[in-house]
Amino acid sequence: MKEFVIYTGLRALLFLASVAVVAGIWLAFTDDAPLMWVMVISLALSGVASYFLLNRQRESFARRVDERARRAAAAFEAHKAREDAD
Repeated sequence: MKEFVIYTGLRALLFLASVAVVAGIWLAFTDDAPLMWVMVISLALSGVASYFLLNRQRESFARRVDERARRAAAAFEAHKAREDAD
């Protein structure tokens, strides 16, 4: 669960930083920054940036999910084997 919180928090921070940068650049050239376009551009920018910048955290999260899925599958198979034995 810790890996999920860390990865999600870093994604959110990266998105907020992208919003600040995109809005700042937009406002530097015009008097108005349309919120929808700032959000869309920031979402795309933060998505691409997170692919490169948050690789280690994403891999750690994926390992944790895989371990948990393997344990659940093993427990399910053990439970199923006990039912078949009865």
